[in-house]
Amino acid sequence: MNYILFDGQAREQLLPFTFTRPVADIRLGILTIREKWEKYLGNTTSTLTEEYLSVKYPMVELEENIMINASYLPNKNLVEIITELGQNEAVFDGETVVAFYVKDTQDEVNFSSYGITELDPGCIFKIEHCWDIFSQNSRAVTEDYNLLTEGRKSQPIPENTRCKKPEHIFIEKGATINYAILNAENGPIYIGKDSEVMENSVIRGPFSLGEGSVVKMGAKIYGPTTVGPFCKVGGEVTNSILMGYSNKGHDGYLGNSVLGEWCNLGADTNNSNLKNNY
Repeated sequence: MNYILFDGQAREQLLPFTFTRPVADIRLGILTIREKWEKYLGNTTSTLTEEYLSVKYPMVELEENIMINASYLPNKNLVEIITELGQNEAVFDGETVVAFYVKDTQDEVNFSSYGITELDPGCIFKIEHCWDIFSQNSRAVTEDYNLLTEGRKSQPIPENTRCKKPEHIFIEKGATINYAILNAENGPIYIGKDSEVMENSVIRGPFSLGEGSVVKMGAKIYGPTTVGPFCKVGGEVTNSILMGYSNKGHDGYLGNSVLGEWCNLGADTNNSNLKNNY
């Protein structure tokens, strides 16, 4: 079966991040939404998105396709429902289409002729607004951690590293940690391939460090926080997401925030997570 992730109605509410990427390529938890779907489906996906983005993110359309609303995150129950869809069948969440089967083309689909499955609320995990990206990150990190580490064995935690709940800490091959403190009591900690946690860093889960990324010396990181691939992070960070290739490498505070790709925050940059009229 061919799977196509489409932007759906949530795209407008997820701007500005969806100016430069489809909804499917937003990072939430350890993985992007696309990576989550591909992991569950055991298959590659393509994208139906804005025309100007389709050069970089083309749609691959075959004779039989299942269209999936990319603002919905996968889980075992939802994936089972979607993979069993047949001709003229669709899945809805109230008035919102979650997934549907099409032959040849997705143009001019008339859902009045479809058999509709109403999605159980227990199957629903979705993002609709920018703030959902960080407010839902705790659940997303935990679910991705379980998905990625199932049946696998972590690299050993270095003897010079102090940790709490080591059974909830997973270190990928090539990662280095020196004289750090890792506390996974409130959520798992995932240290990605070839990443580095420098001396005197203090990290509380849920936390994810992407491939090739660096936590700089003396960093204080509160979960739930995601540092995507090839980032540098330092200073004080809480409940934030760096999607990838971005830096917050110096002292300063970053909280309840989302950084896209190729962003750089200079030394002593601070933000406030309270309204000025608090």
